[in-house]
Amino acid sequence: MTSVSELRTRHLVTTRTLGLIGSGMIGSALAGLGVAAGLDVVVSNSRGPGTLADLVARLGDRARAATPEEAARVGDLVVATIPLKHYAQLPAGALAGKTVIDTMNYYPERDGRLADLDTGGSTSCELVQRHLTGSRVVKAFNNIDFRRLSVSARPAGAPDRSALPIAGDDPAAKEEVARLLDVLGYDAVDIGTLADSWRSEPGTPVYVQPYLAERPKGLSQEEAGRWFFETPGVPVPATRVEELVGQAVRLPAGAAAATLTQD
Repeated sequence: MTSVSELRTRHLVTTRTLGLIGSGMIGSALAGLGVAAGLDVVVSNSRGPGTLADLVARLGDRARAATPEEAARVGDLVVATIPLKHYAQLPAGALAGKTVIDTMNYYPERDGRLADLDTGGSTSCELVQRHLTGSRVVKAFNNIDFRRLSVSARPAGAPDRSALPIAGDDPAAKEEVARLLDVLGYDAVDIGTLADSWRSEPGTPVYVQPYLAERPKGLSQEEAGRWFFETPGVPVPATRVEELVGQAVRLPAGAAAATLTQD
């Protein structure tokens, strides 16, 4: 594993436009962080640009809506943040030559059973990489809930800055994604290749829970919802991410029921 101190390149921020394919919880959170960081953001979904008017209005002048193909073409970096069962709908042609950030997790109760994953023959992002043969896929943003992703971003060097794991087969692409995390307010921990990305999947020690405060017992459903939105995140530094990733034990894909789906 490689910590942020080895990944961060302060004077080489190449991402000016962030393309998002998917505008659900994680996609909207990343769009907000991108705008706050001074990036131009192009959001898209499967229902068409007209359905994104409210989101674009909330994001402001740096954001606009487009089709997935256009978001893929214009993004310096492109985030694929859709339900995994739809990964084959990602526009492979438009994404050719791009670094693609894969935030997707395998939730069988939502995605249905995917044989390639159930047999342990590949990880979900290896499946995505096989579809996007001309792209460089990097796994990131899949192990934190959308609310903590939004509220836990901190400037570089802040004592309460959190880190997130990333995985990929292309070192330059991982460096590019690490720089984006830095700009958005997070350190990065390189946990290895796409084959190693299972270490941040649902059910592993680094998935969601470390970033959440302990929820009080006895809350009603309404109180639990309010707690979820109002409670700040718990800082998880790079050293802790490395420790948690090192504790991961591989289980059958999708075996651990996810308490929070990420999109």
